[in-house]
Amino acid sequence: MQSSRDLQNQLRSIDHKGYPAYKSLRGSYQFNGYQLNIDHVQGDPFAAPSHLSVIVPMKGAGFPEFCLKDSLTRNALADYLTRQFGIQVNHFTFKAKGSGKSGLISVTHCGQEVLCRTACEVKETGVTARFAVGFPANGRTINARELEKILFEYLPVCVEKAFFYRNLNARAVKEVIELAEDQAYIRGQLSERNLTAFVADHAVLPRESGISSRPMKDSVEFISPDSLRVSMDLPHRGKITGMGIPKGITLIVGGGYHGKSTLLTALELGVYDHIAGDGREYVITDASALKLRSEDGRFIKDVDISLFINDLPNKKDTHSFSTADASGSTSQAAGIVEGMEAGSRVLLLDEDTSATNFMVRDAFMQSVVSPDKEPITPFLSRAGQLYEEAGISTILVAGSSGAFFHIADTVIQMDNYHPLDITEKAKALCGEFPLNAAEKTGAFQFPASRRVMTKDGEGTAKRRDYRTGEYKQGEYERLKVKVMGRDGFTLGRQTVDLRYIEQIIDSEQTASLGLILKYAVEKLIDGRKTLPEIAEYIIGQLEKKGLEFFAEGGYIPGGYAVPRGQEIYSCLNRYRRV
Repeated sequence: MQSSRDLQNQLRSIDHKGYPAYKSLRGSYQFNGYQLNIDHVQGDPFAAPSHLSVIVPMKGAGFPEFCLKDSLTRNALADYLTRQFGIQVNHFTFKAKGSGKSGLISVTHCGQEVLCRTACEVKETGVTARFAVGFPANGRTINARELEKILFEYLPVCVEKAFFYRNLNARAVKEVIELAEDQAYIRGQLSERNLTAFVADHAVLPRESGISSRPMKDSVEFISPDSLRVSMDLPHRGKITGMGIPKGITLIVGGGYHGKSTLLTALELGVYDHIAGDGREYVITDASALKLRSEDGRFIKDVDISLFINDLPNKKDTHSFSTADASGSTSQAAGIVEGMEAGSRVLLLDEDTSATNFMVRDAFMQSVVSPDKEPITPFLSRAGQLYEEAGISTILVAGSSGAFFHIADTVIQMDNYHPLDITEKAKALCGEFPLNAAEKTGAFQFPASRRVMTKDGEGTAKRRDYRTGEYKQGEYERLKVKVMGRDGFTLGRQTVDLRYIEQIIDSEQTASLGLILKYAVEKLIDGRKTLPEIAEYIIGQLEKKGLEFFAEGGYIPGGYAVPRGQEIYSCLNRYRRV
């Protein structure tokens, strides 16, 4: 390893040379208290910025043992340090001048949720932080003096203030760790108490706006109805009370703009831990919970949707159903079956974003179109069986059909953001408004299709010999991933659409899914392995070795966040293939 003095000398030797001379700086350098790695150098000042990382040995960083005792506390600390590093870097970005991206210092921007990110990793041996720097230039001529400012004046200040325990607020660090442990305790209590979710009293659920995830100021605080209130004795905060949503079928009703969807959104994001001050830090949902909606035009491959759709007029087999362009009802049926395959124990649905004909058929429609002419068994008829036979609970927002009251175990009415338990009242009314006709529902059978993964036959281009112009037999161009925010990514020539996977909350999760799918296509999909086999292998390696396992050469920069297993399954299911 070279010294910081060596780096300084190299910088001065390449000053005013052509921009490619920056590539000679790649390597590791020892600074006072930390190691600086220049991992990748951009090709020109207008290209994506260079990748850098710093490693601070734990002996010097000085974090106490309670921060490092397990993956939960280490990840919570890493999230906090990333935010602190970002605050420090913002003081210096673009202070160094030049053309293009010169002077940029970029650190991952964290939202309200706590995610495991490559931007910062905390291990027992030390802290690793990854970030990007735009190497300065005048035109395409190296401006080494400005880069020297970044690496020798700005960066040491940022590292010193962000990654050394002695310079941080010790109380704030302690509170971060304690909050993470309290959240984990609540999540562990859900199953023991036969609950699917918990919403703390005084939680703030409304958000600032449709484009902001920060809590709304002066909003109505959540207060649990007495009949659903549970209390928990947390390891650090002590006693906390809130609404426990029991397992089974829970219906959320109420007038428009009264908070139904706001509550559901809080529950769907309750699979993640939240930072202090978010208002939803004690809104905790079963970690496997899956939000579902209809997806017109979705690709479906070999999915057993016979639980919901049977006896198609064209005699197409629904025990292994495939389509390149699914309808709303078919896509939602496939989504539920795929969720079962992914191990989800809670389904979250909103009537507004569901296919109407999939959810319910009223008495009049049953009279007009007889059940033997309707291939769809509505969700209304299967929801109870899903819980009784498969142990899968449902939380459903309904605003138009009263039929769901008949199958609900718990009914929560949102009234001006205040929840009311109206289960008894609703059950009494069910007697006055009975379901006039009952759908003919077949026996419940677990989906049993064997879904072998195949590759996209048209998503890659054959490798061309540029001397002869001929295509090489059996050889293909390297797959490239291009991320399109949270909406999806392109892999080779194929676009993988993730717009309707609503529990993807960060573009860095999308980037990771692109990385994972690329690995699966190149190394796992062989026409023999099933989709669940591939998904479970990926999830296992992710837990053991992290995202580095899926990166080429084992090197991974910042800009990636670990997705849940449910999102990995969802991504594999939306990869179009033969």
